[in-house]
Amino acid sequence: MIANSSFKQELLLREYGRNVQNIVSYILSIEDRAQRSRSAQLLVNLMAKLNPSIRDIQDMQQKLWNHLFVMSDGKLDVDCPYPLSAMEYLNDKPARMDIPHDIPKYKHYGKNVEHLISKAIEIKDKDEQEAAIISLGKLMKTLYRTYNKDSITDEIILNNIRELSGGKLNMDLARIEANSLFEVSAKAAYQNNNSSNNNNNNNTNNNRKKMPDNKQQQRKKQQ
Repeated sequence: MIANSSFKQELLLREYGRNVQNIVSYILSIEDRAQRSRSAQLLVNLMAKLNPSIRDIQDMQQKLWNHLFVMSDGKLDVDCPYPLSAMEYLNDKPARMDIPHDIPKYKHYGKNVEHLISKAIEIKDKDEQEAAIISLGKLMKTLYRTYNKDSITDEIILNNIRELSGGKLNMDLARIEANSLFEVSAKAAYQNNNSSNNNNNNNTNNNRKKMPDNKQQQRKKQQ
C-alpha cells in the first residue's frame, strides 16, 4: 500500500533527518535491483543508529524497513526480509499506558523508599536493621534536598521513617545527630578531613613551641 500521508513522513524526518530522506531519494534512482537492495539495507542499519530508542521494540528491523518504505512514499522496490506496509505504520496506535494508582505518601521520597522501609521492617537482626535505618536516613535526606532546596533536620527524617514504617523502625535521635549518621558519606568525609587537618596543624604548632629558638641554640653552643 502506498503511504499517502506527508505528515507521517515529516515526523520520521525529525527522527532521521533530512539527509536520510536525500539518501532514500538516491536509492530510488538506482536502476539495479540488487544494488538498490544492498543500499537499502545499509540505510536501515544507519537508521537504527540514528534512532536508538527503536532498539527496545521487539520487531525493530521490520519497523525500520516500514519507516524506510514510508519515506520512499511507498515506491521502494527492493528485496526485503519483511513485507513492506506503509499503511500498517500509519495506522499504528501507541500502547495504552496504565495510570499508577499507588501514589507514594511523600512524592520527594518516591515509592521505592516505601518498599525499602518494608524490607527493613522484615530484618530480624537489630544491628542490621539499625544499619538499614541509617542508610534510609541518608537516602531520604539526599532525595529531600534534591526535591526541595530547604534544609531538613534529622528529626524530620526520623519521624518520616517512623510514620512510613508504622512505628516499627526507630532510633535514638540524639545519637543520630551527635554522630551525623544521616549525613551523606561525602560530607562526613569532608568533616573528617577537616578534623584531621586541624589535628595535624595543632600537632605542628605544638612541635614548633617545643623546638628551641635558633638564637638560643647558638648561645648554648658558644657557652
